[in-house]
Amino acid sequence: MPEKSKHRKLRSGFTTGTAAAAAAKGALIRIIEKRSPDAVLVELLNGETWRIPIHGVCEKSADEAECTVVKDAGDDPDVTNHAVIGARVILLEADHSLRVEILGGEGVGRVTKPGLEVPPGEPAINSGPRKMIENSVKLVLNRNNKNHAVRVEIFVPDGERLAQKTLNGRLGIVGGISILGTTGVVRPMSHEAYTATILSSLSVARASGVKELVLSTGRRSERCAQGIFSDILPEGFIQIGDFFSESLKMAVEFNFDKVFMAVFFGKALKMAQGAECTHAAKTRLSLQSLAAWGLEDGCGKEVAKKLATANTAREAFEYILMDFPRLISRVGERLIQSAMMHSEYQLDANAIIFDYQEQVVWDGRKDKSLS
Repeated sequence: MPEKSKHRKLRSGFTTGTAAAAAAKGALIRIIEKRSPDAVLVELLNGETWRIPIHGVCEKSADEAECTVVKDAGDDPDVTNHAVIGARVILLEADHSLRVEILGGEGVGRVTKPGLEVPPGEPAINSGPRKMIENSVKLVLNRNNKNHAVRVEIFVPDGERLAQKTLNGRLGIVGGISILGTTGVVRPMSHEAYTATILSSLSVARASGVKELVLSTGRRSERCAQGIFSDILPEGFIQIGDFFSESLKMAVEFNFDKVFMAVFFGKALKMAQGAECTHAAKTRLSLQSLAAWGLEDGCGKEVAKKLATANTAREAFEYILMDFPRLISRVGERLIQSAMMHSEYQLDANAIIFDYQEQVVWDGRKDKSLS
């Protein structure tokens, strides 16, 4: 008998944001169409459309219903896998703008500190999920010729307990989990599977005649880099995830000479500190280092204290962006040093850092201090 594959294909799943959008759609269908769907179609942020099973639907009144979905994270190790995500939906007054109010209910965390995508005081429902919820609601309204405002309250019955297994508390998200998702899909990658993908990508790049690599940590940073390095073949762009050190060592094995790191500030800061892996579970982001560099660069004790006690790298970045750009340069310089160290000084490394609006905030190719 042939030997079974040691690397079965990992199954993708859907995010809490997708589950919330499906629940909102199911509840509104119950209100307007007076039926309880077994599943609904949700258009994801990456353009795909997924059929999401419905766990339960309950009509509260003629204008109110609840719907729940069980999150399926596929083969991704996710603490919210199999969590019940629900939506309470109320059909409000006539409103030709089709206004959609999105609230956080039981088990949905509330943001209490700055530095996150969602401002303090708001439920921890990120912009991607909000967009999917709004789109799903408007689709049901439009196909039924209804011009109404709609209120959607997302809830997670077990959310407060699940949040204790996440980093939410340290980030200042209290009372429950975050509703997340940048694409709507959970693409699982074990360590072995991801590094095997990087290895394959490097092999293809070498075979395609690529001489310079652009390494990014994900699709978003890669997309930003592609707009800058227009002269590099598509095969030269490699998504390395959190595997900073391992990817550089593999690049050396394939005899590449030059790499560009193209990353957002938070990842850049971890890399600048010499982290081999930038995953939150593997390395704790130390803003103490950033504060120490700030003192060396003359930022002063007050600013250094703000940096050391910042909630996130994003919050620290806002402190230094306008008044202390030299500190961002320091991060970039140390990132390059780390990249060269991890490659045992066999790679000519350079870097570009993006801000949180996807703009270049530091370009090592133009930094005169590196020449």
